[in-house]
Amino acid sequence: MANTLVQFRTDETSRIKAIQICEQLGIDLQTYMRMCISRLISENGVPFSMKVNDLPKNKGILALRQMGRISTEKGNSEMTLDEINAEIAEARKDGDAKNGVDTV
Repeated sequence: MANTLVQFRTDETSRIKAIQICEQLGIDLQTYMRMCISRLISENGVPFSMKVNDLPKNKGILALRQMGRISTEKGNSEMTLDEINAEIAEARKDGDAKNGVDTV
């Protein structure tokens, strides 16, 4: 089956917002438009809703955001990677010492 170019006009603000929503859903605008046409035909009408608010919460992303907020509140959000690694190493030493583990 040959592909056919379909074009339409929309205002720039709407285009940008649509692209941003599609990116949050993990697709591009062209894929979304192909999905719409395919489903419109197969269902003989507008059959579905895809909303960013309906996406399952990613626990990892939520945890990183929470850690970022805590870091900002504690005033250490500007630490370098070397400073972070030094703190981790120190915490590990303290934990090992409390548990009677030799850290040599």
